[in-house]
Amino acid sequence: MRALAISASHTPLKDFKDPAPGVREAVDACFARLREEVTAFAPTLVLAFGPDHFNSFFYRLMPAFCIGAVAESIGDWATPAGPLPGNPALAEAAVAFAQSRGVDLALSYRMEVDHGHTQLLQLLFDWARLPPVLPVFVNCVGAPRPPLARVAALGRALGEFVGGLGERVLILGSGGISHDPPVPALNGAPPEVRERLIAGGAVSAEARAARQARVVEEANRQVAGTSTGVPLNPAWDRAFLAALEAQDFAALTRYTDEEISRDGGRGGHEIRCWIGTAAAMQALSAPAPRLALYHTIPEWVAGFAVATQGPV
Repeated sequence: MRALAISASHTPLKDFKDPAPGVREAVDACFARLREEVTAFAPTLVLAFGPDHFNSFFYRLMPAFCIGAVAESIGDWATPAGPLPGNPALAEAAVAFAQSRGVDLALSYRMEVDHGHTQLLQLLFDWARLPPVLPVFVNCVGAPRPPLARVAALGRALGEFVGGLGERVLILGSGGISHDPPVPALNGAPPEVRERLIAGGAVSAEARAARQARVVEEANRQVAGTSTGVPLNPAWDRAFLAALEAQDFAALTRYTDEEISRDGGRGGHEIRCWIGTAAAMQALSAPAPRLALYHTIPEWVAGFAVATQGPV
């Protein structure tokens, strides 16, 4: 068995807004190098930690963690739509293994994933040639969220699990770091929004367009300096990334949700996916993560970073 890990920010605005000169070129060059590395590594399985943005998981049933035995991309924000190649038997075995390590992991035979999973997959693979993917939903948006220590425990359990498979495994963590997109919260939401957050259901083309327009407008406000949201926070980002590179899990799991919301914004909770990935690689005795890229990009409403770990 061999393993390679990549954690990266995602941003739906990447293909919709132009950042400062040189930034897009640096990001594109970084992912071109990673795509070459992934191609050379030739993974036979992808274990992908990612969030959801109230596209698949709602308060009618909001698990802390869920793995997709069968999963489909909704195709939001110009990402590919359609089924992901999977392995249901392997997903079921992952659930049983995680439970044996004291971590409860839900199982879905009808998981939908949004750009929180698919953007990174799209950047690293020819979509038509994806290897089997085990998508792992980590609740990063719907309070109460799983404590960071539990996310690390999940990561270690799944790292141990894939370590015993004899596969070439690419482990992905998608999300973060500091950013504050206009994602609604259940507490204080107007009745119609509250019902949507609870009941879920299909989103019409008009409603999705309106949702995307709100995100684009927030980017315009951040660039103009008129946003009322939490600003991008490079000091907070750098502190998190330093703890990640040091494999300091005491520091990585010390953040409270209140601190994350205050300093990293609503999207900052997606550091959970980075922590899960790093913990999985720690279980495989991998060397420390390496920071490959970092930029603050208000046009993308993102403290944007990429880190790699392995191969091991």
